[in-house]
Amino acid sequence: MSPLFFFLSFVALFSALGVVLAKNPVHSVLFLILTFFTISGHYLLLNAQFLAAVNIIVYAGAIMVLFLFVIMFLNLNADTEPHKSALSKIAAAIAGGSLLLILVAALRDIQPGGADTATFDSQIGMVDRLGMVLYKQYMLPFELVSVLFIVAMVGAMMLGKRETGERNF
Repeated sequence: MSPLFFFLSFVALFSALGVVLAKNPVHSVLFLILTFFTISGHYLLLNAQFLAAVNIIVYAGAIMVLFLFVIMFLNLNADTEPHKSALSKIAAAIAGGSLLLILVAALRDIQPGGADTATFDSQIGMVDRLGMVLYKQYMLPFELVSVLFIVAMVGAMMLGKRETGERNF
Protein backbone atom coordinates (compact mmCIF):
# COMPACT_ATOMS: atom_id res chain seq x y z
CA MET A 1 0.00 0.00 0.00
CA SER A 2 1.22 3.43 -0.87
CA PRO A 3 2.00 6.17 1.64
CA LEU A 4 -0.64 8.28 -0.10
CA PHE A 5 -3.29 5.76 0.94
CA PHE A 6 -2.26 6.02 4.59
CA PHE A 7 -2.13 9.82 4.43
CA LEU A 8 -5.60 10.01 2.85
CA SER A 9 -6.94 7.52 5.39
CA PHE A 10 -5.53 9.52 8.31
CA VAL A 11 -6.95 12.79 6.98
CA ALA A 12 -10.33 11.13 6.26
CA LEU A 13 -10.58 9.72 9.78
CA PHE A 14 -9.41 12.99 11.36
CA SER A 15 -11.89 15.07 9.36
CA ALA A 16 -14.73 12.59 10.01
CA LEU A 17 -14.05 12.96 13.73
CA GLY A 18 -14.05 16.72 13.19
CA VAL A 19 -17.53 16.48 11.65
CA VAL A 20 -18.87 14.80 14.75
CA LEU A 21 -16.94 16.68 17.41
CA ALA A 22 -17.06 20.25 16.02
CA LYS A 23 -19.16 22.59 18.15
CA ASN A 24 -19.77 25.04 15.31
CA PRO A 25 -22.05 23.61 12.56
CA VAL A 26 -20.21 25.54 9.83
CA HIS A 27 -16.91 23.98 10.93
CA SER A 28 -18.62 20.60 10.88
CA VAL A 29 -19.68 21.13 7.25
CA LEU A 30 -16.16 22.22 6.32
CA PHE A 31 -14.76 19.04 7.88
CA LEU A 32 -17.35 17.08 5.88
CA ILE A 33 -16.11 18.71 2.66
CA LEU A 34 -12.56 17.67 3.55
CA THR A 35 -13.83 14.14 4.19
CA PHE A 36 -15.46 14.06 0.75
CA PHE A 37 -12.22 15.20 -0.91
CA THR A 38 -10.21 12.48 0.83
CA ILE A 39 -12.79 9.88 -0.19
CA SER A 40 -12.40 11.13 -3.77
CA GLY A 41 -8.65 10.63 -3.38
CA HIS A 42 -9.33 7.02 -2.39
CA TYR A 43 -11.51 6.62 -5.49
CA LEU A 44 -8.61 7.88 -7.62
CA LEU A 45 -6.28 5.36 -6.00
CA LEU A 46 -8.80 2.64 -6.91
CA ASN A 47 -8.78 3.84 -10.56
CA ALA A 48 -12.41 5.01 -10.38
CA GLN A 49 -12.06 8.48 -11.89
CA PHE A 50 -15.77 8.86 -12.63
CA LEU A 51 -16.75 8.21 -9.01
CA ALA A 52 -14.09 10.67 -7.81
CA ALA A 53 -15.37 13.40 -10.14
CA VAL A 54 -19.02 12.78 -9.24
CA ASN A 55 -18.18 12.75 -5.53
CA ILE A 56 -16.45 16.13 -5.80
CA ILE A 57 -19.07 17.73 -8.07
CA VAL A 58 -22.21 16.41 -6.39
CA TYR A 59 -21.30 15.96 -2.74
CA ALA A 60 -18.45 18.37 -2.06
CA GLY A 61 -20.04 20.93 -4.35
CA ALA A 62 -23.81 20.97 -4.53
CA ILE A 63 -24.80 19.11 -1.37
CA MET A 64 -22.37 21.04 0.84
CA VAL A 65 -23.63 24.37 -0.52
CA LEU A 66 -27.13 23.22 0.37
CA PHE A 67 -26.02 22.18 3.88
CA LEU A 68 -24.30 25.53 4.46
CA PHE A 69 -27.36 27.40 3.22
CA VAL A 70 -29.65 25.47 5.58
CA ILE A 71 -27.31 25.93 8.55
CA MET A 72 -27.02 29.66 7.95
CA PHE A 73 -30.77 29.91 7.34
CA LEU A 74 -31.58 28.19 10.64
CA ASN A 75 -29.17 30.46 12.56
CA LEU A 76 -28.18 27.85 15.12
CA ASN A 77 -26.35 29.24 18.12
CA ALA A 78 -26.03 28.64 21.84
CA ASP A 79 -29.12 30.71 22.65
CA THR A 80 -31.50 28.79 20.39
CA GLU A 81 -29.99 25.31 20.79
CA PRO A 82 -31.18 23.42 23.89
CA HIS A 83 -28.59 22.04 26.31
CA LYS A 84 -28.02 18.29 26.09
CA SER A 85 -28.44 16.42 29.36
CA ALA A 86 -25.74 14.16 30.77
CA LEU A 87 -28.06 11.16 30.36
CA SER A 88 -28.37 11.74 26.60
CA LYS A 89 -24.58 12.04 26.30
CA ILE A 90 -24.11 8.76 28.17
CA ALA A 91 -26.76 7.06 26.03
CA ALA A 92 -25.01 8.28 22.86
CA ALA A 93 -21.64 6.99 24.13
CA ILE A 94 -23.16 3.59 24.93
CA ALA A 95 -24.83 3.40 21.51
CA GLY A 96 -21.62 4.38 19.73
CA GLY A 97 -19.57 1.89 21.75
CA SER A 98 -22.08 -0.86 21.00
CA LEU A 99 -21.89 -0.08 17.29
CA LEU A 100 -18.09 -0.18 17.43
CA LEU A 101 -18.20 -3.53 19.24
CA ILE A 102 -20.61 -4.97 16.65
CA LEU A 103 -18.43 -3.75 13.77
CA VAL A 104 -15.28 -5.22 15.30
CA ALA A 105 -17.04 -8.54 15.96
CA ALA A 106 -18.40 -8.67 12.41
CA LEU A 107 -15.10 -7.79 10.74
CA ARG A 108 -12.62 -9.74 12.88
CA ASP A 109 -12.55 -12.88 10.71
CA ILE A 110 -12.25 -11.10 7.35
CA GLN A 111 -9.14 -11.89 5.35
CA PRO A 112 -8.43 -9.16 2.79
CA GLY A 113 -7.61 -10.62 -0.57
CA GLY A 114 -5.64 -9.17 -3.43
CA ALA A 115 -6.65 -8.83 -7.03
CA ASP A 116 -6.38 -11.79 -9.35
CA THR A 117 -3.75 -10.69 -11.86
CA ALA A 118 -5.06 -13.05 -14.55
CA THR A 119 -8.56 -11.48 -14.64
CA PHE A 120 -7.74 -7.95 -13.42
CA ASP A 121 -8.94 -5.16 -15.73
CA SER A 122 -7.26 -1.81 -15.05
CA GLN A 123 -9.79 0.08 -17.20
CA ILE A 124 -12.86 -0.94 -15.18
CA GLY A 125 -13.44 2.45 -13.51
CA MET A 126 -12.94 4.62 -16.57
CA VAL A 127 -15.72 6.82 -17.91
CA ASP A 128 -15.71 5.31 -21.40
CA ARG A 129 -16.23 1.82 -19.98
CA LEU A 130 -19.10 3.08 -17.80
CA GLY A 131 -20.66 4.80 -20.80
CA MET A 132 -20.50 1.61 -22.86
CA VAL A 133 -22.31 -0.33 -20.13
CA LEU A 134 -24.91 2.42 -19.58
CA TYR A 135 -25.73 2.92 -23.25
CA LYS A 136 -25.64 -0.72 -24.32
CA GLN A 137 -26.68 -3.01 -21.47
CA TYR A 138 -28.81 -0.57 -19.43
CA MET A 139 -30.14 1.71 -22.17
CA LEU A 140 -33.86 1.33 -21.36
CA PRO A 141 -33.57 1.91 -17.57
CA PHE A 142 -31.23 4.86 -18.20
CA GLU A 143 -33.71 6.50 -20.55
CA LEU A 144 -36.66 5.78 -18.24
CA VAL A 145 -34.83 7.48 -15.36
CA SER A 146 -34.17 10.53 -17.56
CA VAL A 147 -37.89 10.74 -18.43
CA LEU A 148 -38.73 10.38 -14.73
CA PHE A 149 -36.38 13.28 -13.87
CA ILE A 150 -37.97 15.48 -16.54
CA VAL A 151 -41.47 14.69 -15.26
CA ALA A 152 -40.34 15.46 -11.69
CA MET A 153 -38.88 18.82 -12.76
CA VAL A 154 -42.02 19.79 -14.68
CA GLY A 155 -44.19 18.72 -11.73
CA ALA A 156 -42.09 20.77 -9.29
CA MET A 157 -42.37 23.82 -11.53
CA MET A 158 -46.12 23.40 -11.89
CA LEU A 159 -46.60 23.01 -8.13
CA GLY A 160 -44.37 25.98 -7.40
CA LYS A 161 -46.00 28.25 -9.97
CA ARG A 162 -48.62 30.60 -8.49
CA GLU A 163 -51.13 32.41 -10.56
CA THR A 164 -53.33 35.25 -9.39
CA GLY A 165 -56.53 34.06 -7.77
CA GLU A 166 -55.30 30.47 -7.43
CA ARG A 167 -55.36 28.69 -4.07
CA ASN A 168 -52.30 27.07 -2.56
CA PHE A 169 -52.60 23.43 -1.56
